[in-house]
Amino acid sequence: MNYWLMKSEPDVWSIDQQKKAGFKGAAWDGVRNYQAAKNLKNMKNGDLCFFYHSNIGKEIVGIVEVIKEYYLDKTDKSGRFVAVTVRFKEKLKTPVKLESIKMNKKLSHLSLIKQSRLSVMPIDSKSWKILNNMGRINS
Repeated sequence: MNYWLMKSEPDVWSIDQQKKAGFKGAAWDGVRNYQAAKNLKNMKNGDLCFFYHSNIGKEIVGIVEVIKEYYLDKTDKSGRFVAVTVRFKEKLKTPVKLESIKMNKKLSHLSLIKQSRLSVMPIDSKSWKILNNMGRINS
């Protein structure tokens, strides 16, 4: 299993909207950065992803699971970009703020800090556990 972080502006698609999508999940589409799109292509069914509210909040708020591997993004008229389908798993008991992540020296290598504009990024298993502990859950 691999771990990821996916960013969404909460006024465009929030963790609550993701939860309301229910068992069938929802397409994670609209990604137009080639590196982020490559990350989508590397996702496998069952991979877990932190759901990060960007711009408003700047915090990890929950976890989603990949339930359908990459396919052509219907919102991309060029036919170059892909989407995956993700399903809500849980909300973090305590959202993990970006400032807290930046203050943890064990997380300084994360793309979230080094490539702040990247919308889909891998998270190593050690960092996944640290961030889960910061959010007070045990996934």
